Amino acid sequence: MKNDPQSLVSKKILESKRIAIASHLRPDGDSICTSLALSFMGELLGKEVDIINKDNTPFPLNHLSDIEKIKIGQISPQNYDLVILLECANVSRSGHKNINDSFKINIDHHYSNDYYADINWVDPEASAVAEMIYSLGEKLKIQFTPQIANHLYCGIVSDTGSFQFSNTSAKCFEVCHKLIKHGASSIKMAEFLFNNNSPEKIKLLGQVISTLQMNKKGNIANITMFKKHLDSLNFKEIDTEDITTLARSIKGLDMVLFFKEIKKNTFRVSLRSKGTANAAFVAEHFGGGGHLHAAGFTVTGPYQNLISEIPEKVEFLLNKQKKSKKTDKQNSNKSN
Repeated sequence: MKNDPQSLVSKKILESKRIAIASHLRPDGDSICTSLALSFMGELLGKEVDIINKDNTPFPLNHLSDIEKIKIGQISPQNYDLVILLECANVSRSGHKNINDSFKINIDHHYSNDYYADINWVDPEASAVAEMIYSLGEKLKIQFTPQIANHLYCGIVSDTGSFQFSNTSAKCFEVCHKLIKHGASSIKMAEFLFNNNSPEKIKLLGQVISTLQMNKKGNIANITMFKKHLDSLNFKEIDTEDITTLARSIKGLDMVLFFKEIKKNTFRVSLRSKGTANAAFVAEHFGGGGHLHAAGFTVTGPYQNLISEIPEKVEFLLNKQKKSKKTDKQNSNKSN
């Protein structure tokens, strides 16, 4: 179909000469690796492409090959005829302040999205935006190089937690199969993403896990990373997904709340859930968003109040969700 979002994205990229690509604030492996792959794809098409992120690249992604292509700062809209935002639910999520009048393409695989751009390509069924960009590359008849394939493979593996998260699908395995045939190294990427920790990172993991608290039912856990943890180990930016994954492995758990202190009385709360527990539903209640099993939001207030009130509210929301599903099922059975 000529007017499906992917076709519109393809057409606009082919029409454009100078393109800026941006990830969301606190960029992750999917957005960073996909932006690198997309920039090389654009260059193969004869485009001038810049990657400009508001926030710095966290470890270990700051050691990726080609990472020097990513600039840190603000997009100057007069320099580009197209701005592509990756995994940004809205413009503010990108951190860029001067692009309201720019022609924007919004590419996202999260359930929560404001559909704010001139072209919105949002596919919650996709495992990662890297998977979406691979299919875009096929549509554009890109000759996938090992360089591009490695970045896209890294994005998918990163966002699926090495194929452990609920966004893992048959399609993402199919895409990864093709990427490996194009030259992606599964061993090299796994080693880079998951076996690249410093002794300090392991110490941090111990400090954070020592804050573990559980509710009485045993289905909700919360852990906390204070700024003093990072400061004591000389960390500025750190990937903490593996810490959340470790807590999420507790038997009988529905959801993990990971409180990360941003500044005094301000915490970013990352949610990771299992089974039918809807992390996006919970995050949206607090003004955030995300996936079914991976979401987040920001809260402010004294820590002792937050660590008491937020988990209680989450438990209430999960119970409400379960009751709603039970009612829906009963109504469905009656109608049948």
